[in-house]
Amino acid sequence: MRLYLIRHAVTAETGVTLSGRQSGVPLSSAGLAMAERAAVELGDLPVRALYTSPILRCRQTARPLGARWDVAPTIDRGLIEANYGTWTGRSLKSLYRLKAWQRLMESASRFRFPQGETLVEVQRRAVATVEAMADRHGKDTVAAVSHADVIRVVLAHYLGMPLDLVHRLSVGPAAVSIVDLYDSGSVAVPTVNHPITSGGQH
Repeated sequence: MRLYLIRHAVTAETGVTLSGRQSGVPLSSAGLAMAERAAVELGDLPVRALYTSPILRCRQTARPLGARWDVAPTIDRGLIEANYGTWTGRSLKSLYRLKAWQRLMESASRFRFPQGETLVEVQRRAVATVEAMADRHGKDTVAAVSHADVIRVVLAHYLGMPLDLVHRLSVGPAAVSIVDLYDSGSVAVPTVNHPITSGGQH
């Protein structure tokens, strides 16, 4: 299976607020345009199945992709955003000042978001979700729309990267990463964080 991992496009909160699992945060007008550009740029891919996190911003990003590929997006809760607990909805500026944020950056594998998940737990369920897709789809090309931290931990797993280094991976809005899972059990990660081109190029 070739898996295209696509982060959702931008919202008004991207880079400002830790939106987390808040379901009512839509794509901004720039984000909607970005999702449309992604559909154009990726439209010729032979995608046979499209999965998305249930969170609104991912579903909105998946919609034009599904229309382009003529596949209906399937909601998969295994792709849902990390549970950031009491940090959900807080400004990133306020979080950056916390000692706990520094611990997250230095020891991601040992950090639990207050009243939320650990990245180990996020990685466990996200990788299980990807492996189930591979079992289901064999040699097909598949796409999944999810969130930055979810995509990071999946990439870290297949790159053999310690989770404590996961924040070295950049995953930009609407950016695409590729993971190849072969029947033999081998894995390749040919692309990480490929950006969607600007609107002027389409």
